[in-house]
Amino acid sequence: MSELETTILDAATHVFSRYGVQRSSMVDLCKEAGVSRQTLYNRFRNKDDVLRGLIGRYTDLAIAEIRSELDRTPDIGDRLDLIFDRMVLRGFDTIQTTPNAQDFIEGVNATSQEALEQSAERFRSIIAEVLSPYQPQLAAAGLDLSALSACLQYSAKCAAMQAQDRAQLLTHLQTLRQLCLTAALPQASGLSPQRNEDHGHRA
Repeated sequence: MSELETTILDAATHVFSRYGVQRSSMVDLCKEAGVSRQTLYNRFRNKDDVLRGLIGRYTDLAIAEIRSELDRTPDIGDRLDLIFDRMVLRGFDTIQTTPNAQDFIEGVNATSQEALEQSAERFRSIIAEVLSPYQPQLAAAGLDLSALSACLQYSAKCAAMQAQDRAQLLTHLQTLRQLCLTAALPQASGLSPQRNEDHGHRA
């Protein structure tokens, strides 16, 4: 992604946060980014394109951060914490401080389904990658790796959408983590559910 596109998407984040997606215009984005209309339209045809760009950038950054930390995070539980943190928790924290959060969410959901699905697939893939060394144990528990990865991604996203606050979201994520560990590490019956209670320290 070019520096100009980054500047425009940063501006879009500020504008959409301030006014909401519906009340924001491409002219507002131009003013915030300090670019001409032609420059903006050369990169993004409309607000839908901008929203897709925001989803893509969020996903790119999250995946890059996950991958940069996986090598020094050998424990499967910590790896799941890392994915949940970058996949849903950080976004949840951002939304909670956004004045027009609901309008932004509705705008994204209404216009960017393809981009959202592409993002979801990338997160499902990295979850599957982290769980793949435990595929025999998962299979013995009657779990398909691909289906479990999709379930974890979907459940975490739904939890973020429905949670009343951060504490409730963390509880949901801890439950998903523990269920996964129970299947992947069936011999570790003494594994403590409290291991993840400080999950939010990365946010």
